[in-house]
Amino acid sequence: MQAATMRLNQNTLLLGKKVVLVPYTSEHVPRYHEWMKSEELQRLTASEPLTLEQEYAMQRSWREDSDKCTFIVLDAERWLAQPVPTEDSCMAGDVNLFLTDLEDPTLGEIEVMIAEPSCRGRGFGTEAALLMMAYGVTKLGLTKFEAKIGQGNEPSLRMFRKLHFEQASVSSVFEEVTLRLTMTEPEQQWLLEQTSHVKEKPYREGAAEPR
Repeated sequence: MQAATMRLNQNTLLLGKKVVLVPYTSEHVPRYHEWMKSEELQRLTASEPLTLEQEYAMQRSWREDSDKCTFIVLDAERWLAQPVPTEDSCMAGDVNLFLTDLEDPTLGEIEVMIAEPSCRGRGFGTEAALLMMAYGVTKLGLTKFEAKIGQGNEPSLRMFRKLHFEQASVSSVFEEVTLRLTMTEPEQQWLLEQTSHVKEKPYREGAAEPR
């Protein structure tokens, strides 16, 4: 189920109401690199700053890794307004699934980052999470989700609670809260209803070529 997970979505575009999810390609790296210079984002994502070359190498590894699934989040309004959209000008953030529990291939850890300040507080993170969860359930066979959020990151904690996640544990060492959601039949039905408007399209050819 997990084999070539990242490659599975390399030709997939998910079109929602507020956001468009596209595969993470080399085209997106410069903007992503600029975002990650932010000390606030480094703190919220527990990330170390990378050089641009390291960021390109990271993007290539994420494309090849079988235990990660990554989409770049685009602002749908801006993306749809352009005849031939340049994706870097529409980038809002990213959403990831980590399939790292070898004993439980049905568990995915989800991570959402809305990095573009003008895109925050507009429901982008919520819709991106819903789209990614539906993708995980329908395409990757996931039945459980986990989110690890910094204790001080109230907007993210509120968002995941709104998505029916419940607190499972708190780590005072890492200062993070682990939230979980099990996809029971009613939860799965709710999720598919929330994402019934989503259109899956083939991602434009050539965009996923390596640098």
